[in-house]
Amino acid sequence: MTRRTSITLTYIGYFSLGVIISLLTIAPSVVNAQTVTSNEVVGQVNLFQALVLGFVQGMTEFIPISSTAHLKAVPVFLGWGDPGVSFSAVIQLGSIAAVLWYFWSDLSQITTGMFKAISKSDYESQDFWLAVGIAVGTIPIIICGLAIKIFVPDFDNSPLRSMSAIALASIFMSLFLALSEKIGNHKRDFKELTAKDGVLMGIAQAMAIIPGCSRSGSTMTAGLFINLERATAARFSFLLGIPAITLGGLVELKDAIETGFSGSGVVPLIAGIISSAIFSYLAIAWLIKFLQKRSTWVFVWYRLGFGIFILGAIFLGWIA
Repeated sequence: MTRRTSITLTYIGYFSLGVIISLLTIAPSVVNAQTVTSNEVVGQVNLFQALVLGFVQGMTEFIPISSTAHLKAVPVFLGWGDPGVSFSAVIQLGSIAAVLWYFWSDLSQITTGMFKAISKSDYESQDFWLAVGIAVGTIPIIICGLAIKIFVPDFDNSPLRSMSAIALASIFMSLFLALSEKIGNHKRDFKELTAKDGVLMGIAQAMAIIPGCSRSGSTMTAGLFINLERATAARFSFLLGIPAITLGGLVELKDAIETGFSGSGVVPLIAGIISSAIFSYLAIAWLIKFLQKRSTWVFVWYRLGFGIFILGAIFLGWIA
């Protein structure tokens, strides 16, 4: 990556975080300080809203600040209402397209290496154990996702998706990320990854069921606790998330098709996916470069401030 590209990505990253912060801070005046009901699912997402939500999804899916929390908080503060679990999950397919594009060479190497190892009975191959780690690490979030689907059918209105729950989860995870920065030595690189790392980070990934915990945030935090380099923790977090995000998006896409896209419409949904793909790719490129030279403390303070801001908004009556 050239120095000019690196500088450009840095500016894009900071600018995008600034836009998200601005959306949150100016929102109360946009809605004229009227109380917004945080669990009210919006009836129809229009094209403009879909593009904005795609931007929010793309810029927050892989940065450890929780895309689900921001997809809930930003539209609520803007007076649009909650876009709902289904819309949020479907536009994640854009993020999957971006991560597949960015990490295609890594995925090709792991996949071909796994099959070569199996054909040669070479079960000491790192590619084989990385594939096993990703597969086994995906199981916890699948189990949790199925449990939510079966036992909490009205998850859109669950207390776990309330703004206060999101705020507390964000604060809680910011403290864990700070602790992982203090405790870990962050010296293990990508070549030292094992299946055990995949399992441990996969267990942490299951916490992403709770909005505000952040899938990338929880897995990166776990990676730092087990002494991975910051960029390695991010890179493996992205690879580990591919099966989980894909499965979640496809399940919700199937449900959306069966209901005739009643919550959004085909055009806004496609626009949201495309917007998500573009900004996800930019976010991945920026974060990998950022973590090669810097720590995650900026995200610790952002998440802490994000949670406190939401609690303050609830206290001041900006949102119900």
